[in-house]
Amino acid sequence: MLSRLRIIRQEYPPQFWLLFLGLLVSTVGASMIWPFLMIYVSERLTLPLTTVASLLTINSIMGLIFSFIAGPVADRFGRKWVMVASLAYNGLYYLLMSRAGTLPAFAALMAFSGAFTPLYRVGADAMMADLIEPERRSYAYAILRMSNNLGVAVGPAIGGFVAASSYTTAFYIAAAGMLAYSLLLAVFARETLPVRSEPASRLRERFGGYGRILGDRPFVSFVSVFTLTQIGAFLLWILLSVYAKQNYGVSESQYGFIPATNAIMVVLFQVVVTRFTKRFPPLWVLAVGTLFYAVGVGSVTLGTGFWWFWTSMVITTVGELILIPTSTTYAANQAPPDMRGRYMSIYGLTWSIAAGIGPILGGFLNDNLGPHYIWYGGFATGMAATLGFIVLALSRQRLPQAQEEAVREV
Repeated sequence: MLSRLRIIRQEYPPQFWLLFLGLLVSTVGASMIWPFLMIYVSERLTLPLTTVASLLTINSIMGLIFSFIAGPVADRFGRKWVMVASLAYNGLYYLLMSRAGTLPAFAALMAFSGAFTPLYRVGADAMMADLIEPERRSYAYAILRMSNNLGVAVGPAIGGFVAASSYTTAFYIAAAGMLAYSLLLAVFARETLPVRSEPASRLRERFGGYGRILGDRPFVSFVSVFTLTQIGAFLLWILLSVYAKQNYGVSESQYGFIPATNAIMVVLFQVVVTRFTKRFPPLWVLAVGTLFYAVGVGSVTLGTGFWWFWTSMVITTVGELILIPTSTTYAANQAPPDMRGRYMSIYGLTWSIAAGIGPILGGFLNDNLGPHYIWYGGFATGMAATLGFIVLALSRQRLPQAQEEAVREV
């Protein structure tokens, strides 16, 4: 076992393990608060769930806008400092959230967080693609997910107890984790931006334009379908804690073990699952993973207590194990080296768009049709995404056949 771990450590460069360590530190802190954020805001504002969820829509709109900016910035100026700036601001965000008490204050903080968060995500995805060659990327992304989820395994389990007694303390710990990671990157990371040989006029033309990516129809189709998948995921991660507490009395300290279970499963099984799924065409893998998402989210409507909600998370996590490393690797492999920041920023839009649509959709269904309809909506979007990936997979299979027939005709 120790020899295997030593081999894995030697397979990847030191900066990869710096990202691994920093992500672990920051995620432990952040995950002590974010599963319970909607509970905190709901109790502070005592407003309808639709209004509270609209704060996340503000966050995602800003994320959507700044994702377009983050890609060119990372491609033009580099990955490292945009990541440092993003992490440092998010540390400040958690400190200020502990003091917010009005709807305008929460809205302003959500907006600024939405603006800065894409900088880290796009920078980190591009840096990973710079550091790791294509044939090893799926394992590399899987290992980083283990780091993230190891943090999530620890964070919510502890954070549930901390938040139950003091949300302020939980916010301070989250801020410390973000600031610590930003310092690690600032001091120890090196820039990985590929050396450019294009003339300055060409660089300026590409800095503000996404036409080349938007003309990549297979990639745009993939991103569109993946966004539907993420809507259901955000419904589960953002609204399940509120749903479980308000309707079935599941407390923060008890609920914390549900996201922790997700994280533990990723830590234990992600590399094994990725080793298996990489044998198959990625679009078919994405279809299967999305089907698990749909079933897991939809099953929440049948539950009445902690253990059923826990089971729904387990089903959804199986889908996540299949889906996420495959989707990230697929996106990275479609990108030319000089366009990685922008390709990954478009891929990152799936989170921003889903984070905007999912919670507000769930809040609307909850307030106008009833709490159970949140999960009906999640099931419907998940099944639509499953069908979308099947169509894309079949289209990709027909493409080589069409090309072969065209060659024969010539």
